[in-house]
Amino acid sequence: MKIGIPKEIKQGEYRVSTTPGGVKELCQLGHQVQVEKNAGTGSGFTDGDYQKAGATIADTTEEVFANNILIVKVKEPLATEYALLKEHHILFTYLHLASSLPLTQALMKSGATCIAYETVEKSDRSLPLLAPMSEVAGRMATQQGAWFLEKQNGGKGVLLGGVPGIPAAKVVVLGGGTVGTQAARIAAGMGANVWILDVNFSRLRYLDEVMPKNVQTLVSNQSHIEQALLNADLIIGAVLVPGDKAPVIVSAAQIKTLAPGTVVVDVAIDQGGCIETTRATSHKDPVYEVNGVLHYCVPNMPGAVPRTSTMALSATTLPYIKQIADKGWEEATKANPELAKGLNVVKGKVVYEAVVKAFNL
Repeated sequence: MKIGIPKEIKQGEYRVSTTPGGVKELCQLGHQVQVEKNAGTGSGFTDGDYQKAGATIADTTEEVFANNILIVKVKEPLATEYALLKEHHILFTYLHLASSLPLTQALMKSGATCIAYETVEKSDRSLPLLAPMSEVAGRMATQQGAWFLEKQNGGKGVLLGGVPGIPAAKVVVLGGGTVGTQAARIAAGMGANVWILDVNFSRLRYLDEVMPKNVQTLVSNQSHIEQALLNADLIIGAVLVPGDKAPVIVSAAQIKTLAPGTVVVDVAIDQGGCIETTRATSHKDPVYEVNGVLHYCVPNMPGAVPRTSTMALSATTLPYIKQIADKGWEEATKANPELAKGLNVVKGKVVYEAVVKAFNL
């Protein structure tokens, strides 16, 4: 199969969908791979690296789309790319459709087959292609939160771990999945007092067993959320409903009760955000204030650490890319129920239930 790897154009996005090592494996299987010029530069991979692996280099994005069947990306197509998608294309990337009706409509109009990384799902309900980027985003959430808590960056001027005789910061993590677990682990390791909330009792029991003593678990309900928010210094939104829009669990009224300089990092912004006052920002302009509360809501956080992120992502997506390339999307999804869960748009129709419900399609 002819496989195209375009350069990512989202602001602050330096990842590339496949490493030269991944390209080499695909070429050894007899597939033809074309990589857009400088697509891997941000992650430390040169055009020469890809050519040595067996790929050809395209000068433009238009060329990549025109010459290939399977288009493998990192982030969803932007408006300038919509017209490049045709009926014969198979698009494999992060989509997060439930948070964007215009993107959903554009993919429907294209007639392309669109498979989303974030809804590929194993029988145990785990999300293998979302997990590595969730791990990166969770760790970064605490890292960014600590940075913006510094006074010169707009925060309270609080050190996350405190010092002997002075209280550590209070960190509230909303959601105990992969993002929340990683965020809580990093915050706890830095010495903060961490509260982590989730609706799943089994998950909370697990977290209670594996987390250090400075992490407190709470079942997520409005009473406990309000309790946790009292005197919070850093709030991390990590709520996920696979493929669906994130539920809003912190209201604008609750944000008003927070002290000036409190920092909110909403990792769920990819799926619309779980805090009422959040809206998507960018790496170039990552924060804004609401009632004195600093909001960090960058939807492609792992793009800031592209070397790590690209290698982690490529390692997990490559087996699925091989299946699609070897068998075509129809046979590959029939043979692998995990991959079938990734189907979001097929021949102009949305086929993923959560997206159908999100837009009443």
